Amino acid sequence: MNTGTATPRGKGTAAGTAAGQGAAPRHDDARSGERRARRAIALFEAAKGAAAFAGALGLLSLVHYDVRHLANELVGHFGWNPTARYPAIFLHYADVLEDANLRTIMAIVAAYILIRFVEAFGLWRDRAWAEWLGAVSGGIYVPFELKHFIAHPSVINFVVLAFNVVVVVFLAWQLWRRRGRQAAPAVA
Repeated sequence: MNTGTATPRGKGTAAGTAAGQGAAPRHDDARSGERRARRAIALFEAAKGAAAFAGALGLLSLVHYDVRHLANELVGHFGWNPTARYPAIFLHYADVLEDANLRTIMAIVAAYILIRFVEAFGLWRDRAWAEWLGAVSGGIYVPFELKHFIAHPSVINFVVLAFNVVVVVFLAWQLWRRRGRQAAPAVA
């Protein structure tokens, strides 16, 4: 029995609603899964933007401190050997941070944060431009992550590489499908 209420975006078919089933067609289930995946990617991108924002705030909080002294104190507090690999890297970047132009660093970080949040918004709202932005910005990292994984194979490096490849392939596939839907002639 038809109650006269509209079904949301193609939910239910004439045969399904006539039989009282109200079941969604199979392609709506696939699109729902794609939508969930796109939104999961959007949340992940927003989380990356939020993490970069938190890092930027942490960096700004160190402006009026002697970062090299703080790094040396931290290495000494934990009893690390300053000439060992990771403490030496940590101390090196403490030196780099003191010599760096903070305005340039903050401008780059702000641009990164803006891109992540804009991409997240667009993916959440199912915008093609956001899929392009995500596929291109994610694809840029793949060769560097592959090179890093080859040089330093580890489970974490593999997971980061695999996740990024899956995201890029998914977004590229979405763009390809979107293009196919737009090119297909409308049947009356």
